[in-house]
Amino acid sequence: MSEDDRQRWNSRYQEQTGAREPSSFLRSLADQLPRTGRALEVAGGPGREALWLARRGLDVTLTDVSDVALERAGEAAREAGLDLRLQRLDVETEPLPLGPFALVLCLNFLWRPLFAAVPQVLAPGGLFVFAQPTRSNLQRHPHPSARFLLEEGELPRLLQGLELVSYTEGWTEEGRHEARLVATLRA
Repeated sequence: MSEDDRQRWNSRYQEQTGAREPSSFLRSLADQLPRTGRALEVAGGPGREALWLARRGLDVTLTDVSDVALERAGEAAREAGLDLRLQRLDVETEPLPLGPFALVLCLNFLWRPLFAAVPQVLAPGGLFVFAQPTRSNLQRHPHPSARFLLEEGELPRLLQGLELVSYTEGWTEEGRHEARLVATLRA
């Protein structure tokens, strides 16, 4: 990712105000997700999901390319009395933090080579949770643009070295057309 892209994300997060709830998809998985161990959120922005995971008892590392997003996540963690490890990371040019992680989470960020990297940092029996809009999303929304969207049915084919636990694709309660999966590294 270029420095211009980093600055664009910094500006975007600088303009955002107010706290937002964690993803309804992530919350729907509450019974399946670990409550102890290490978790990694990739491209997690200001940390709404990372904070939710930390409240559940996980030792969470939040990565993002945006300094502003990480600063906001750090402030929110301090205000909530939570520990959150923050790492500025351009996942397109830098390796993921060293595992093993009981959970790796990536929502609303598509970089296909990530699917080859996840098994290297996921603990045996650990979970990988991923969600991203598909091209069908363009029927109702102009963003994200097609270059950041999955083809219909593409997501399960991207898995490498992981076993599919669940997969859905369709219109969500939030009105987006998403592909969502949970996968595991066989123990």
